[in-house]
Amino acid sequence: MSEIAKIELDGKTFEFPVIEGTENEKAIDISKLRDATGYITLDPGYKNTGATKSSITYLDGEKGILHYRGYSIEQLAEKASFIEVAYLLIYGNLPTQTELDIFTNNITKHTLVHEDMKQFFEAYPAKAHPMGVLASMVCSLSTFYPESLDPNRSPEAKDLTILRLLAKLPTLAAWSYKNAMRHPFMYPKNDLNYCSNFLHMMFAMPTEDYTVDPVVSNALNKLLILHADHEQNCSTSTVRIVGSSQANLYASISAGISALWGPLHGGANQAVIEMLEQIHADGGDVDKWVTKAKDKEDPFRLMGFGHRVYKNFDPRATIIKKACDDVLEKMGINDPMLEIAKKLEKVALEDEYFKSRNLYPNVDFYSGIIYRALGIPTEMFTVMFAIGRLPGWIAQWKEMTENNEPIGRPRQIYTGATPREYVSIEKR
Repeated sequence: MSEIAKIELDGKTFEFPVIEGTENEKAIDISKLRDATGYITLDPGYKNTGATKSSITYLDGEKGILHYRGYSIEQLAEKASFIEVAYLLIYGNLPTQTELDIFTNNITKHTLVHEDMKQFFEAYPAKAHPMGVLASMVCSLSTFYPESLDPNRSPEAKDLTILRLLAKLPTLAAWSYKNAMRHPFMYPKNDLNYCSNFLHMMFAMPTEDYTVDPVVSNALNKLLILHADHEQNCSTSTVRIVGSSQANLYASISAGISALWGPLHGGANQAVIEMLEQIHADGGDVDKWVTKAKDKEDPFRLMGFGHRVYKNFDPRATIIKKACDDVLEKMGINDPMLEIAKKLEKVALEDEYFKSRNLYPNVDFYSGIIYRALGIPTEMFTVMFAIGRLPGWIAQWKEMTENNEPIGRPRQIYTGATPREYVSIEKR
């Protein structure tokens, strides 16, 4: 017999079903609460509200577990390519070799963007933030592919829109960087894999030979996999709620990019570097800043330590730490900011204050260090996050549309003025 939750209101008892997920997560189904009782629930930030059922990602913050479609993040980061993981998230299963070859080839066919889009880039000032440029350019894709405006087209037409977006986002991201630097755009080089092609478009110059370092490409592949999806976070929920109005995929993903742009979400790895720069500018005394972080009266906080979801450790950080060490060793970079980062890492892993509070370095700490080592500007960090998160956003949008989920429409508790009479301006 299924469980029932009982709520007593105004002397009456109401019953609501308890539902259970495949990983034993439990929820009270209150979808009929307002109809039955006239009440709604109040949950600022939706911290305790399940807005959907999803089969894409399972996350257990208490145990440090992250699974995509049932596969552990540890196995995927170690053995899979980012394109394999993208296929898994979007279509539900790991691809066969034939499926992967077709998927990869189809993405390769669509990496170019329309030449007219160059004029958009040229219209932006050099100081335009690349996230603003990227969100605008992704949304503008819908104007070049008007057939994408109907999200209820055939599965084949929907797949074409998905392929175009997966293929073109790295091009748009790299070009947003090139435009800010006022460097010539580099076109895709489709004999390279997904990560290497992006690095080529970012760092190659027409007059110079550029060879992608496999250690760097491998580290980027892992980073993108680790960021590919993370359950119903702010940007993912934004994609789903915008898509619930039957907005097209490009518009929905553009909204997700804008949500990710916020410093409380995708800007965390940028905040890590800004913190390191602050410590360096003050003389580089790590002990001084660690002491400040421990002082409850001091507003300073160490960025990139602990996580609002993972209460024990961030499983992604364990994986990316090795890639971070490999990149720094291979590139032999002598950067004072990276030296400060290594000292902070040592303190956090050994100091009882941080250990007792589970304030371990998280994925944002290491990703920020890697991006800096690769020469990626700080303002591009969140763009890198968006490239990684794209398959998850697409998968969530696809799942929502295929399940015919209703338009998102949260309720509120009104706290404004009670009814009052209009007074003419002469009498106010």
